[in-house]
Amino acid sequence: MTHDTTRVSRQQLSLLPDEAEQPLQRGEPPNQEEPFSVRPARADLACQDNLEFMRSIPDGSFKLIVTSPPYNLGKPYERKAELDAYLEQQDQVIEECIRLLHPKGSICWQVGNFVDNGEIVPLDTLLYPLFRGRGLRLRNRIVWHFGHGLHCTNRLSGRYETINWWTAGDDYTWNLDPIRVPSKYPNKRHFKGPNIGKLSGNPMGKNPSDVWEFPNVKSNHVEKTIHPCQFPVELVERLVLSMTNEGDAVFDPYMGVGSALIAALKHGRDAAGCDIVEEYVEIATQRVAELEAGTLRTRPMGKPIYDPSLPRGGH
Repeated sequence: MTHDTTRVSRQQLSLLPDEAEQPLQRGEPPNQEEPFSVRPARADLACQDNLEFMRSIPDGSFKLIVTSPPYNLGKPYERKAELDAYLEQQDQVIEECIRLLHPKGSICWQVGNFVDNGEIVPLDTLLYPLFRGRGLRLRNRIVWHFGHGLHCTNRLSGRYETINWWTAGDDYTWNLDPIRVPSKYPNKRHFKGPNIGKLSGNPMGKNPSDVWEFPNVKSNHVEKTIHPCQFPVELVERLVLSMTNEGDAVFDPYMGVGSALIAALKHGRDAAGCDIVEEYVEIATQRVAELEAGTLRTRPMGKPIYDPSLPRGGH
């Protein structure tokens, strides 16, 4: 959620040592163990209201805009508002994000439920007309399932959130191969017909579907900072790898501690983000510096979910 502010603290961090003074110019599946060493890319971070930040950027600058806005729950980083006022604030941010979207770009808006006196309101259903009414096309409603969270007593405990993937048009950047996951039966072969004996599935793996399981960032997670609702980097990596190409630019208008920027920079994409909480921006800046130095630890893509019934939890 945006607030009026006149204070701006901006960091432009270049991972190109010979071009450190230049401003950010917009415009094989990873299985490495962390820490991760980046390829050249640029980061632009600001402690600034997101509308102010975006209004200084040219149209069509970003191939991917990915974010998780406040859910209007009264978390430490937001002020709870009436639902209509919250949607009006979101509408302004969404309108500006669409202006910044590349013609072949994607917007991924990750939200959960607004809870009012025990009643849940799925925020993505309320936000749907704000995107669709401006001509964007919904490609997937991705369900992110996680295993930990608050335990409810008067209803079922919530263990999912959604990522609505919107595109500017029908001609959009899409790379499936970098995000394929292991097939259930990798050696299965055709048993009859012209392809008898040949592999029946893609040898690189299968489509990960629209239900994703990643651990949420809790106290024992390697990426945990002070932020109470932190993106897991590997979730954003899947979006970055599939919806952008190297050299493209990624933007998060509610940057928090910079997980989306980290996911972009890890894979050679330029990254920009802003937040109004100075401490979060300082942490994001430090994380980007650690990524550049090769000391930032993140959970590797493809690492199995911990299973206490297996030796070493399946790790």
